[in-house]
Amino acid sequence: MFGWEFPPHISGGLGTACYGLTKALLKCGVDLIFVVPKAWGDEKPGSIHLVNASEVSLNVQDDVFTEYMDQISFVEIDSALVPYADDEQYYHIMESVQKGTRYEKGTVYSQKFQFSGGYGKNLMEEVRRYAMVAVEVARQHNFDLIHAHDWLTYRAGKEAAMISGKPLVVHMHATEFDRSGQHINPAVYQLEREGMHAADQVIAVSHLTRNTVIQRYGIHPDKVITVHNGVEPSQLEKDKVFQRHLDEKIVTFLGRITFQKGPEYFIEAAYKVLQRDENVRFVMAGSGDMLPKMIRRAAKLGITNKFHFTGFLRGDDVDQMFGLTDVYVMPSVSEPFGISPLEAMRSNVPVIISKQSGVAEVLKHAIKVDFWDIDAMADAMYGLLHYNSLSATFKKYGREEVDNIKWEHAGLKVKEIYESFLS
Repeated sequence: MFGWEFPPHISGGLGTACYGLTKALLKCGVDLIFVVPKAWGDEKPGSIHLVNASEVSLNVQDDVFTEYMDQISFVEIDSALVPYADDEQYYHIMESVQKGTRYEKGTVYSQKFQFSGGYGKNLMEEVRRYAMVAVEVARQHNFDLIHAHDWLTYRAGKEAAMISGKPLVVHMHATEFDRSGQHINPAVYQLEREGMHAADQVIAVSHLTRNTVIQRYGIHPDKVITVHNGVEPSQLEKDKVFQRHLDEKIVTFLGRITFQKGPEYFIEAAYKVLQRDENVRFVMAGSGDMLPKMIRRAAKLGITNKFHFTGFLRGDDVDQMFGLTDVYVMPSVSEPFGISPLEAMRSNVPVIISKQSGVAEVLKHAIKVDFWDIDAMADAMYGLLHYNSLSATFKKYGREEVDNIKWEHAGLKVKEIYESFLS
């Protein structure tokens, strides 16, 4: 299995989903070799054999690598590719990027490639190097099948499959159209398309994503199967109450502050709610390239005294944030799945989600609105904040519903896919 991150070093939903699925597969009796570009030493993989690509030695004079050496001899970067960078990383990358950066031929001869383990300005070069290492990893290990997560590892999976002759499954967690709308990065799109066409099976995290894969990438419908994500059980004691220091209701947005997540619609709806009730506070928890714009917009609307921008939250901080939240909102423009609403419901928080999300396919006890309909979004917020019986209903049945959306179910489906090839 090829991934780009492994807990505790995760930057978003991709790492969380990979970890949940791997644990479920272990419970199903699947042995896993999980390859990451860089291991930091504090991972706790349990029974997973974790391979650090930065420690894999290559003989770059080997004929099998000649083609790759030509491919990675140069790469042009016109902008920072930062799909999951936090705000501090983003600013650092943007300051350090120089348009037209080139790596001239003959600069890469090391027997080991040192990966950053992140999403920096040399991301595309690292994707190519990772594919080279994948070939060597495939030569060194015995395995039955290859599973590659998201576009960052598709080329690695493809090359490992070619050298080994083993079946390839690729997992589509988010397409370039989800991340960028119609202004896609053609290099990323091409990697996604090549990976899915080379695969024996494509797993999509929702029917929404499956349709995009078929229509936008030309993948045959018979080749694409939907496996919905699950949610990790809460590590907190059940129904723990967090002390609140404000006598105000709290509405939360938690996610990357990027085009895909629709943060601007959250702010506009918040403004409408505050016109009707000033006794509400709004939290935007996350980081991303749109954060400065969102702060400026809140300031222009005159609501910064009712807004909190926390930055990226992880682990216990996420649980505490949900513990203080009265309503959770996910107004995503295009969300392949969306695990955060499940985490909120797990914490007894009623949720409002966009109809343009994959998780809307599996949830019944959530209010669903079009991401662009800020009036409907504001009405839903106001209703959940002011009508206790409505809020209590969504809390009760939402908790029961999410308790049955488990990673074990996804693990069993993925194992069935594996077995269909091995039989």
